[in-house]
Amino acid sequence: MKHRTVGEVMTSEVVQAHPDTSLKELARLLTSHHISGLPVVDDDDKVMGVVSQTDLTRRQAAHGRTGSGRDRVLGALRRIAHAHPTATAALTARGLMSSPAVTVHPEQRVVDAARIMERRRIDRLPVVDEEDRLIGITTRRDLLRVFLRTDEEIREDVAGAVRLHSPADDAGKLHIDVREGVVTIEGAAGPEINTVALIRAAWRVDGVVGVVNRLAADRRYASPVRPSEV
Repeated sequence: MKHRTVGEVMTSEVVQAHPDTSLKELARLLTSHHISGLPVVDDDDKVMGVVSQTDLTRRQAAHGRTGSGRDRVLGALRRIAHAHPTATAALTARGLMSSPAVTVHPEQRVVDAARIMERRRIDRLPVVDEEDRLIGITTRRDLLRVFLRTDEEIREDVAGAVRLHSPADDAGKLHIDVREGVVTIEGAAGPEINTVALIRAAWRVDGVVGVVNRLAADRRYASPVRPSEV
């Protein structure tokens, strides 16, 4: 069973900024590339922080120049991008970025990156190498593509996980059904099947959003009832 990794879904060509990049230039980069955020790197390409649309428009909001909603946010960015250089010269990425940046490595699983995004409430993760140098970026949209797998693709991977955690004879007797990412496993489980490990393995399959355990103990292995116990 193969888990998709961040390195497989990340974008290698990254729009980036440096600490001294001006507010005006940051706004231009975000609007011209149609992105909601970008990493800030030092001279060694090590990630120092991340600048988002929110970081930039927060400055405008402080002066009553913007409001909520995507159109207003984009409008605020365009105004910054076309402002006179002297009006924004004092503001740079160093003072606007969120730091330290939350990053991931290319070998990490997509599902783990998704959990980090959800826990930190962020929409993008810079991807760094073993020396923390920027090599890519991944977004919620990149990760979503992995979870938009067909039920049949998910079922095949779950079946593979079941075979790894069950004797061959028992695995063939278990029924696996997948509907809209929800896996249902049912059948008679013999004593050699570790049902807890099996269910956990199903959860780890990319694209699974839920697991229903309908396994029952195989009656062939039930202890006989003695007459004195009746």
